[in-house]
Amino acid sequence: MTLVQDAQRDGARLAKACQVMGINVRTYYRWVAEGGVTADRRPDADRPEPANKLSPEEREAIVALCNAPEYRSRPPSFIVADQADKGRYLASESTMYRVLHEYDQQHHRGRQQAPQRKRTPTTHQATAPNRLWCWDISWLPGPARGTWWYLYLIMDVFSRKIVGHEVYETETGELAAELIQKACWREHLTDRYKPLILHSDNGSPMKAATFLEKLYDLGITPSYSRPRVSNDNAFAESAFKTLKYRPGFPIDGFATLTEAQEWVQQFTEWYNHEHRHSALRYVTPSQRHNGEAKGILAQRREVFEAAKQRHPERWSGDIRKLSLPEVVHLNPERDPVPQAAGF
Repeated sequence: MTLVQDAQRDGARLAKACQVMGINVRTYYRWVAEGGVTADRRPDADRPEPANKLSPEEREAIVALCNAPEYRSRPPSFIVADQADKGRYLASESTMYRVLHEYDQQHHRGRQQAPQRKRTPTTHQATAPNRLWCWDISWLPGPARGTWWYLYLIMDVFSRKIVGHEVYETETGELAAELIQKACWREHLTDRYKPLILHSDNGSPMKAATFLEKLYDLGITPSYSRPRVSNDNAFAESAFKTLKYRPGFPIDGFATLTEAQEWVQQFTEWYNHEHRHSALRYVTPSQRHNGEAKGILAQRREVFEAAKQRHPERWSGDIRKLSLPEVVHLNPERDPVPQAAGF
């Protein structure tokens, strides 16, 4: 308060001085309403307990559920979705987060760095499966330090399903052409699916003449990320991170090429058919790819509506949004960030 008053005496506007100090003008007036600076009355305020507060037994049930073996490494959003699929509803995600925080069981584990502004990337959108694919190559550790196997992976952007993958000993355009041909056969692509866009980074196999010729024969349009910007191919990079942080990933390396191929095959089966994807509201990529997701989310909504009818006092509004976007964007256009006004 002294700093604000000093700034006012020096000619600063009250609103600007309060903004610098991180308080609202009305807060300032409330603090000086009685002529002098009053003490903070919030700690001693009378706050009656809300009528819809969870009972101690319900709070303990939430903690026990989140610490169950099948949920101990899952976020509350996954737990709520999985419980709804089983016909049960205990509490919302925000309630679970709040209870876990009070029990000192909620801690940040991320290692991501702050994003940096780059020039505008190329944007694409998909309104159905097999309209927009992305692909990339990642290194898998080999039997000795400095040796690698190469994982080629193609993902459908709309459904997040892995539609093609292979593990090879080298990176070549010929192997990439073979992979894309197999993926088209596996997905039964015909002329009605064209034009299909295939997005990738700027690696040499992605721009090899043999590979580009294969894309031309299949009627597929190539698309590329900005140089030295991995975020432009975020769907593929995210899949690689999921793969390499998956429990059981042999960080000491795969002994043979066959071992690597078998492990990736098992991962793909899990990812497509068992993995509840957070970006898909915890349905699997195969369910989204095959059109089953709408029915699952509709059934989940019925569970939430029944829970709201049992305890309407615990719902401040409508139930959560249970729908998936009809259009999925790759590198969507964003409005420019407004610049802060000078002061």
